[in-house]
Amino acid sequence: MRADVLLGEGLPAPSDVAGRVVVVIDVLRATTVMVHALANGARAVVPCAEVADVMAAAQRHDRRDVCLAGERHSRPIEGFDLGNSPQSMSRDAVGDRTVIMTTTNGTRALVAAHGARAVLVAAFVNLTATVHALSRLAIASTDVLVICAGQDRHFALEDAACAGVLLNEFARSRRGVVYGDAALVVRQLGRRYATSPDKLAHDATHARTLATSGFADDVRYCLMRDSISLVATYSDRQVTRERILSPA
Repeated sequence: MRADVLLGEGLPAPSDVAGRVVVVIDVLRATTVMVHALANGARAVVPCAEVADVMAAAQRHDRRDVCLAGERHSRPIEGFDLGNSPQSMSRDAVGDRTVIMTTTNGTRALVAAHGARAVLVAAFVNLTATVHALSRLAIASTDVLVICAGQDRHFALEDAACAGVLLNEFARSRRGVVYGDAALVVRQLGRRYATSPDKLAHDATHARTLATSGFADDVRYCLMRDSISLVATYSDRQVTRERILSPA
């Protein structure tokens, strides 16, 4: 078994994900928001690459049954119901509704993961639950790919640190894994930041930018470890909870 990591400088090609168990991470903030929405009763989250894709998907639903959510350059999209803040995904807002969502980085990374053997949606908030799911899905002959969504096609420290913590926890239950170069690097970052969310908030450029833009509460929440015990999976072009697929 081999474990590799993409660090956010480009989207994966279909050949990158084919046959692999994939984990998609966008700590600030898309995958955190998705997990939070599911925890608050959303039926599903439909990730879309573009605003036009959201509008097309919404037309296939009764408007009362969906929420349109997302951001561009960290700001809510005009005409949408919700932005990209976990605080906006309250039970009143998303309970028993489908969230159709587009963001600058995270939703595009998920759409690009379509075609993988299985896809897990991860963040710090559901990290341990995701590790347990990954351990069940990644059998000996299955390679693992962790996709860090990054920030505007650049490396994002918070995503890499989360990937590193995840792979370090995974390594405790799975021996004999060959780690690619990027996986080795993020594992070192995982050791550095595993118990230091405040330091990560200080060091990560995107975290500092969000904090100074009025989203400091989001940053604190998104860097909180294991606040939600929920496995989120992406299948049939939607993210749902507790839908573990067979690795075969």
